[in-house]
Amino acid sequence: MKIVIQRVKNAAVSVNGKTVGKIGKGICLFIGIKKGDTEQEALWLVNKITGLRIFEDTNEKMNLSIKEINGEILIISQFTLYGDCKKGKRPSFFEAAEPETAKKLYNFFIKKFKDTGIHTETGIFRATMDVEIINDGPVTLIIESK
Repeated sequence: MKIVIQRVKNAAVSVNGKTVGKIGKGICLFIGIKKGDTEQEALWLVNKITGLRIFEDTNEKMNLSIKEINGEILIISQFTLYGDCKKGKRPSFFEAAEPETAKKLYNFFIKKFKDTGIHTETGIFRATMDVEIINDGPVTLIIESK
């Protein structure tokens, strides 16, 4: 699994002009799932992300986690994170998991974030989405499971 993490002041996702997910201060996660990814890796990522100290404390140091600031999470599926652009002009998505498999792991990932008690919103799996983000910092990180 590969995740792009963006610290945001607010973020929203819409499908066909209708907002389907919206958060205030927190993080927006773009998640790509590749062939062979497991629930164990998803759990590791949930633990890692909820503990990341990427929010500023009173000394303006990144020292606080999403839980400590009572932040929110917006999760958006993005298979294009596994686009390989090394050959030719069109990306290859060979590494991306098949949609049925990816959707199960995506839903598991969402459930585990909701289980933490952090307010979690989502996009719609396989939909064409418009994502609006006010990036805070900007702070953008990439994390991959093992």
